[in-house]
Amino acid sequence: MTAHMQISETDLSAALDRDGYAILPGLLGPEECRDLVALYDERDPFRSRVVMARHGFGEGEYKYLAYPLPGVVEKLRRSLYPRLAPVANNWAEQLRFEPNFPSTLDAYLARCHAAGQRRPTPLILKYGPGDYNCLHQDLYGELVFPLQATVLLSRPGEDFAGGEFLLVEQRPRRQSKGEVVPLAQGDAVIFPVNHRPVAGARGFYRVTMRHGVSRLRSGRRFTLGVIFHDAA
Repeated sequence: MTAHMQISETDLSAALDRDGYAILPGLLGPEECRDLVALYDERDPFRSRVVMARHGFGEGEYKYLAYPLPGVVEKLRRSLYPRLAPVANNWAEQLRFEPNFPSTLDAYLARCHAAGQRRPTPLILKYGPGDYNCLHQDLYGELVFPLQATVLLSRPGEDFAGGEFLLVEQRPRRQSKGEVVPLAQGDAVIFPVNHRPVAGARGFYRVTMRHGVSRLRSGRRFTLGVIFHDAA
């Protein structure tokens, strides 16, 4: 894994608090991206395949990886979690929840597995011309780690056109706010799974976050999704 985490933990936390997302540029190198794209056509690394149109999720498809995860995905998941756990605990405090996310991924996954959430959730998504992903949240059980990552594996403008990553913030008693997050190949975006705190006049309040992908105009687009809680 290239893992050029060129953003400090302070800047990472500040970006998430300010914008609702943070970009980690060049987290994976071009060869690592190509290897993960090539993996998609294999059977053994995956536990299941989902065709989005069958479930009303959009157009396109994705596959959930099986344990043991490919080395680069495992390393990425393990290296990101301890950087995000302090943010998750801070957000919990701001929203007046008990901060209870342990400092290591192993400890958190042990908690998931004890609660019956034992299926791995990292996935690879594949889009072709006309495909898109409806706004959604990746919730797989009672235990939810509040942050996740998406890594763009394809080259915008070369491998595909369109297919922008979308974030929508649903604010209480106000109109929703949407944002397009620009990514290059190998870039990761860190963003909320379901909620995030926002500072208001009377303290912090909770906003609901959803993410999706706009319609692909041409080419093929692959992404890696890294979710830290396992599925029931």
